[in-house]
Amino acid sequence: KENFDSIPDLEFNPIRGKIVHAFFDKRNLRQESDGLADEINFEDFLTIMSYFRPIEMNMDEEQLDRFRKDKLKFLFHMYDSDHDGKITLQEYRNVVEELLSGNPHLEKESARSIADGAMMEAASICVGQMGPDQVYEGITFEDFLKMWQGIDIETKMHVRFLNVDTIAHCY
Repeated sequence: KENFDSIPDLEFNPIRGKIVHAFFDKRNLRQESDGLADEINFEDFLTIMSYFRPIEMNMDEEQLDRFRKDKLKFLFHMYDSDHDGKITLQEYRNVVEELLSGNPHLEKESARSIADGAMMEAASICVGQMGPDQVYEGITFEDFLKMWQGIDIETKMHVRFLNVDTIAHCY
């Protein structure tokens, strides 16, 4: 994990810890188990990076759907920090507070209000009108899929390698 400290572009990312954590999350490593790996090998690194590959033009609808779900599951795992299969209000508050921590003009209470409002909107999308005695327990992966419906995650969540000379320098 300490090798990630030498990546300059991660240094100032407000959710740096969550990103690094995601690389060691066994759920993202497709090990179908809970917990964190102590270290990852090159194959594990490629597994994580595969979540960020761009879509291929020859993918059929089923492949695109699987591709989309894999990307969203990776994001879901970043939010679901206690690995219980739900993003609770507290987990969501933590992420929003981390994301907004670099803004000196925004107080912690404002960040909390933003998270609370977003969670209420999630409940209305996923559950609909709730009774006064109902409590929204948290966002399940199925709820997460509903919330991201219509958002083009396939082209937004990918890594582009710029300034890479693809011509071999063999003469």
